[in-house]
Parts: sequence; structure tokens; C-alpha cells
Amino acid sequence: MARILPETPPQNLPGEVLRTFKALKSLPDTFIIWHHLAPWEPESPDFLIINHEGRTLLLKVSRASKSETSTAAQMLLLGKQETPLGEAEERLLNRFTEKVGIAVGNTFETLCIFPNISGGKVQSSRLKREAGQPQWVGRELLKAEEEEAWEALLPEKPLPRAEIEKVRRAFSPEIIVPKSMTVREKSAAERKLGLDDYLLDYDQEQAVKAELELPPEGQRLSTDFRLNIINGVAGSGKTLILLYRLRLLAHQYQDKNFLILTHNRPLIRDMESRFARLTGKDETPNIEWDTFQGWCYRHWVPEPAWVAPLSMQAREYDLNPIWKKHLADTTISAEMFKDELDWLKDQPPVSEKDYLAINRRGRGFGLNEDIRKRVFAAVVAYQKRLKAKGALDWGDVPRVAWRYLQDHPEYFPKYDFILVDEAQFFAPLWFEIIKQLLRSGNSHLFVVADPTQGFLGRGASWRSLGLEARGRSQHLKRSYRTTRQIMEFATLLYRQRLPNERDDDILAPDMLRMPDGILPQVTSVPAAQDENEIVAKEIEHFVRQGYPKRDLLALHAAPSGADQLVEAINGRLGNGAALNAKETYPGDYIRVTSLNAGAGLESAIVFVLGLRDLFEKEQSLRLSDEEREGLIQNNTRKLYMAITRAGQRLVFTYPGAGNSVLDELLAKIKK
Repeated sequence: MARILPETPPQNLPGEVLRTFKALKSLPDTFIIWHHLAPWEPESPDFLIINHEGRTLLLKVSRASKSETSTAAQMLLLGKQETPLGEAEERLLNRFTEKVGIAVGNTFETLCIFPNISGGKVQSSRLKREAGQPQWVGRELLKAEEEEAWEALLPEKPLPRAEIEKVRRAFSPEIIVPKSMTVREKSAAERKLGLDDYLLDYDQEQAVKAELELPPEGQRLSTDFRLNIINGVAGSGKTLILLYRLRLLAHQYQDKNFLILTHNRPLIRDMESRFARLTGKDETPNIEWDTFQGWCYRHWVPEPAWVAPLSMQAREYDLNPIWKKHLADTTISAEMFKDELDWLKDQPPVSEKDYLAINRRGRGFGLNEDIRKRVFAAVVAYQKRLKAKGALDWGDVPRVAWRYLQDHPEYFPKYDFILVDEAQFFAPLWFEIIKQLLRSGNSHLFVVADPTQGFLGRGASWRSLGLEARGRSQHLKRSYRTTRQIMEFATLLYRQRLPNERDDDILAPDMLRMPDGILPQVTSVPAAQDENEIVAKEIEHFVRQGYPKRDLLALHAAPSGADQLVEAINGRLGNGAALNAKETYPGDYIRVTSLNAGAGLESAIVFVLGLRDLFEKEQSLRLSDEEREGLIQNNTRKLYMAITRAGQRLVFTYPGAGNSVLDELLAKIKK
């Protein structure tokens, strides 16, 4: 069976086009076929056909009926100048080939098919085929046994790769990726061919176009909603896929409501900015963009009244006495209790009985039944303390929405489409809320994720998040963002620090087709307090050399490090040269943000600072073995994320003589 994009035909296709679609899909797998989708360019051929050799054919389907052949024959006899059969289709094909700039001949052919008319009548309605004009065929070609006939219509020779790229760009403008939308670098061969922009690859395009249709009004899906999941390695284009899919859906369903969610502010602002560049529209009223927590805030319930969640310091003040009272005499440290509390708040509300039986796979430390009872009692005591003060922490924000949703589902808006980026960071409770925001029986949930990070990276599964992924997911293993050296560094670090990670928990990248680049760099600095100034000086150097500010990203592991680094950079380059990505939309400035907020971002050059505290905390004598293991897991996934933000260059800073882990990995890559 031929690979056809999209795999399922759009609704409301004319019968003639639908029959052609089915016939083309039955061709052997030596064919790749595209059906025209871009709704903003309706005047286009219907299909682009390329076989494994690169022989290329453009096809236009005529809706002419049998009666029109008689009319055409009469016009020929009478010499009338009215539009004869096939002329409109020929004009469209000729305009398209002129736009592409490729002559019809032995490397490129065009075809007009008449599904309602026999081949004999089609040919008798045409005087003759002039050089460069489309071929004409009748309905016989649509029979499944006519594979050889399709082969005969292809040109004699394959179309060169650069010419195929031109045809694909013209035929499928919905898959063009402007250079400004990615940090990917062109290869020497691509630059030589003059290919300035990029195209989504076949797997990415398939993900964009899979199951775009909702059932017609009056029909319902067999399940509550349609689900599509894209699992991809870092740099595989997951965010682009989401944005390009959104563009097609927004054109197709202008009367539907869309909600785009991710987990951090820098990413949602970056996505909204890129979508505006992609569509040329600053605002699209039926599309909402937000972090999940931000959405909960915007749709806050009448009771309780909104109060700003506790700061980290204030939360510690309330947590510590609870831990001392309930757990200080156990192996559960204050940090472990806080982590378990956060994990519990990320689940749909559970009773003590449920908690005693709950699967805690991937938590990093075990709890027997007696300890679980004591932990649960401590959680209840903490929540009572917050309630008495009229306070909330961030884990309570979704829980307030969840509780109100159970009794007042009409209070919250309903959405036809919800698209989630970086879904691996979304908690089970978040997905339970999201599923209830979808319009029942006729809606669509589309999620993209990197399973080596976040909740998925800690051993959770889509099923544990309430989503049945079997038959609904696609895997992308090719990374376009970064170089082989940077990806190899990230992968080695991941496997070296987490040697017991199960193979099925890791989506390994395909290294074979990745471009070579510069080795990651570890810059030693005299002391931790010198990191900001030294990185600011390095960034100034890049800017003075002519690098655009928007191509520089700094991720700081220290809680207050990002703001201090912004101040240091602006001290050298002037106010506004660097900004915290949490607070501002993308622009021509150096982005600085925390390590936790970096997920989903990308940049040609990335600096990573403040790592000493991460590594030193892992070696603390106050940690139990289980705590240490859990901390190493979390830190490793943060580092993997930070490393894979880089497109061409990656720079670490580290106080003192360097770091043995980073240095050892660099030595392995150099070999």
C-alpha cells in the first residue's frame, strides 16, 4: 500500500477526488503520494505522486460528467470558442508548473483524470496533446489492477532532489518551515542547492496531518474524544508539529474553540509568537494560549477566593513543623515528605485506603504500609493548617479546579480541540481536568512529549495518566535541532547517571543522520560568584562578533541566578539586551531563565550555569540512598533537557578545576 499524506481523506471530498484517493492509496509502497490540503490555496492540483526513483507526477481530478463529452464534441465540430472539456484543469496545472519553474517533459509530468468518463470518450474530446500539456486519462485508471498503467504515466527520468523540493514547497505550503522558526543549520549540500527554508520530513508531516477531521454535526465519536500522541526525542520538531497542525485545524474549523497548553511561561509565549509569525495574525480569537496553572487562575472558581500561592520560603515554614510532628523519627526526611506531598497533589484526590494501595513506581524511594499511613496523616495535617490560614500552595491550584468541576461542570468553558506541548510534565490530575474540558463525543486531544523527561521519565505511562496510547501514538527518533556531538553528550550523560533505566523508558535518538558540530565546552571559573560575570563577558563577545541576541539562551540552575545574570549582561550590553524569558515575549534579546523553565525552548547557543549546587546536593551526607537516587534522577533529566536546547554550541560553566562527570563525558566523545 502506498504511503499517502494524509492517511485518511478529508471529509466532504468530491466523489471523484475520493475515488482517486482510494485508488492511489492501493498502489504499492514504492509510491509516496500527497493530497493537497492547504485551505488558503484552493487553486492547486489534487495530488502529487513520487515513486521510489524520484519520478514525479502532478494530478488534477476533473469532475466533468459524461454529458460534457458530447457537448465538447459538438463544440469541436461547430468550431465554437466555449470552454471545452479539460481546459480549466489544464490551465490550473500549467499555472502551477509555471509557478514552480519546472518544464513538463522527461523528468516531470502532469495528468488530468476524468473519473466519470471512459478513456475513449476522453481522448475523442481532445484534438491532440501539445508538448508540455497534461496527459488525459479516463476512469479505467482507477481500477486497483491498473498499477502498471500508473507507472506508464510517470516521466522517463527522476526529478533531481532540488526540483522535488521546489514541487513539494509549492504543492504543500503548509509544511514549509521558515528559517526563522528553527535553530537547525543548513548543510553545505542544501546551501548549494539554494534551499533556504526547511520542510517537515515525512514522519513529521504524517504527525501533522493524521486524523484532522471531526465527525460531521450530528455524529459522535465512539469514545469521548479522539486522541493523538506524539512521542519524540529532543529536537524532533514536536512543537513545530503542534503549531503546524493547529494552523490546518484553525483554517478548517474556524467556528471551533481551541486551547493550547504547556507547563511554563517562556514556552507558551514562544509558541504563541511563532504561531503569529506562521499565520501572519497577531491574534486568533478562538485560540487560547496558556500554561495549565495559568488557565486555572484565569478560570478561578467563586469559592474559595483567589489568594496567591505560598512562596517556597513560606511553604517551608508550614511544612517543617508538620514533618517534625509526624515523620521526624522515621527514615522519611523533610525533603522526601515534601516530594511525596507534591506527588500526591498531582494525583486525582485519593483516600487513605487508596493511598495504601497506589502504585508508586518511579518515585525513587519505597514506603511500607505503616509509613504510608503516617505520611498520609501528615498530608492531612498540612492541608488543615493551610485551610485554617486561608492559604494555598501551587499544588492546590488544580485541585480547587478539579473539585469545582465535579459539581459545576457548566462553569468551565468547553473546547473542541486541546493541544498540549511538553505533556511529559503534566500531572495525572491535570489530564483528568483536561479530559473534562473537551466537548463530549466530538472533540480532539493532541499531545506531544519527550518520554525521557518529566512524569514519563520517572516510570509513569500514558495509561497511568488516563490516556490509552495503544494505536494512537507515533514515535519520532530523529533530532533536527542539535549536532551529533551535543546529542551524544546528552545521551551518554543520561545513560551513565541512570544505568538502571529500562530500555522501554527511553526513546533513543537516531544518531546516524545528525550533522557534526563543535564539542560541548566546560569553562572553569574561579568561584560560583564569578559565573554570572564570566558568562556575561562570553555573551558580550558573541554579540560583538555579530551573533543575533535571539540566538543566545542562558539556563541557570540557582533559584535567583537568572535575574542576577540578566543584570550582569545588561551591565555590559545595555538595558534590555537580556530579559527573563518568563516575563516577556520572544524578541531580539538574550533569553535568560531558570533551568526548570527551559523545557521546550531552543537556541543556537546555550549556556548552562549553577550546576555545582545540583551535584553537591547529590553527595550530601544527610541524604538516604533512596533520596540520593531520586535526586540524581531528577537532576539528570533536567540536565538532559538543558543540553538538548542547544542547536550548534553548548557551554557549561563550573567553579574550580571542573567537574569529573562532564569532563569524563567530553573525553569519551573526543575518542
